[in-house]
Amino acid sequence: MQIVTQNAQKVDNQLLMLTHLSQLLSYVTGFGGFIVPLILWLTKRDEIADMDEHGKSIINFQITIFILAAISVPLIFAFGLGILSLIFVGVISFVLPIVNAIKASNGEAPSQFCTFPFIS
Repeated sequence: MQIVTQNAQKVDNQLLMLTHLSQLLSYVTGFGGFIVPLILWLTKRDEIADMDEHGKSIINFQITIFILAAISVPLIFAFGLGILSLIFVGVISFVLPIVNAIKASNGEAPSQFCTFPFIS
């Protein structure tokens, strides 16, 4: 069921949920978890209510995860702590998209845990 808001944007919680779940494509294709949400956000941000907020959150999260993973690799050789940080990055990058997909399906704002605001 599509509901139209005052500024002619459709409310589509299912698409928001799928946008969050598309981040999990990184486990299958590598960069698919960044490219697919980016394309969905850029094409639908003016048509779907809250897509701009969720899209920015997803892109900020993906950039943050990439940076944290890139920092963790040299730390493996330097201190051995990189392994712990890579485990943390792996768990967060799997769990947070699922949590945010559930929030999106309920019409709630996405969680900004462990995310640097690159795009505001």
